[in-house]
Amino acid sequence: MRWPTDTYPDPVRRATTDPSGDQVTVSVVIPHYGRPEPTLALATSIAEGADGHLHEVIVADDSSPIPFPRGSEGIRVVRREVNGGFGAAVNSGAAVATGSHLLILNSDLTLPPGFVDAMVERSSGWGEAVTGPAILAPSGAPDYTGRRFPRISHQVIEWLTPLARWRGRRWWHRGVGHDVQATPGHTVPVDWLVGAALLIPIERFREVGGFDERFFMNCEEIDLQRRLGQAGVPSVYLGHVSVTHEGGGSSDPLLRRRWLVGARLTYARKWGGHRRLIAALMAATGANFVWNLVRRAMGRETAPVATAREEVSLITST
Repeated sequence: MRWPTDTYPDPVRRATTDPSGDQVTVSVVIPHYGRPEPTLALATSIAEGADGHLHEVIVADDSSPIPFPRGSEGIRVVRREVNGGFGAAVNSGAAVATGSHLLILNSDLTLPPGFVDAMVERSSGWGEAVTGPAILAPSGAPDYTGRRFPRISHQVIEWLTPLARWRGRRWWHRGVGHDVQATPGHTVPVDWLVGAALLIPIERFREVGGFDERFFMNCEEIDLQRRLGQAGVPSVYLGHVSVTHEGGGSSDPLLRRRWLVGARLTYARKWGGHRRLIAALMAATGANFVWNLVRRAMGRETAPVATAREEVSLITST
């Protein structure tokens, strides 16, 4: 992957001290669950790199069935006794971190050389902020990782089957809450950043209580950045730094969707709009049911009743 630091007309800010005047030191925390090979490869590549701002590499083993191996040089392992999900694992790693900043990384990322230093340098002009890089698929296509805070309309548009054919259109991305200004080559403030790669001042992370562990998977980073935003810590998309994200995971699609819908309902219960969200999704499920009936009448292979039951189960399971 081509390192884009000098590709775009946005000069790197060279000041690399935090607001207190101290040198920025980075504690990398990588949550681990499942096969250890991807996590080990990522942690080793960081520990063996030449990044001057790197302070330590911590792997937070979330009670993985295959424990992360101990004894790797430059890698500290913290193993949880109970599987608590992404946010709980990061909290466990952050609890022992001693750097000035926390760099949270998914285990299935591939980083370019000098990534830690580039994140620090590109973040330095923003004061105390949550920052995240451009995240690319293995094909090189960018994901929309800078987003707007969730609205009911975002989730309804994403839920509606008749609109699925337009996925990928710019209006659809706007409609589901993607910040279309946050693209590679641009550095822009956003409401929140996808949590695959986040640099956060560690004291501000701790001041707001870290991740809310009621979120097992999904939406924990939205909740965190909303609380940080209220405390005066903005989120900023750094489009001149990039990583490659394998994504997908090993869990089945239905389970991932159940986690996502459950997390969104938990978020709505915490921040408001829970009942309205349920009503809106149920109405969208009704629209999907009618749409699928029409498609079946036209000879398409659809299962209107089974699909509707599955969607209702997702909405009412939390």
